[in-house]
Amino acid sequence: MKVTVDQDKCVSSGQCVLNASDVFDQRDDDGVVELLVDHPAPDQEEDVRRAAAACPALAIHLEE
Repeated sequence: MKVTVDQDKCVSSGQCVLNASDVFDQRDDDGVVELLVDHPAPDQEEDVRRAAAACPALAIHLEE
């Protein structure tokens, strides 16, 4: 799996961090998503899928 994020679309809801904190973080100044791992481990993939589904701005993109 490859993960990309669109920081311009991000609305800083934090759903990504709540669902996959090992893969996503938020900038301190404005809360915009930061990608920590662009190729998550197999045991992280379900959390990443959940984070992408929970993102209200659809700012997380997955390539399976």
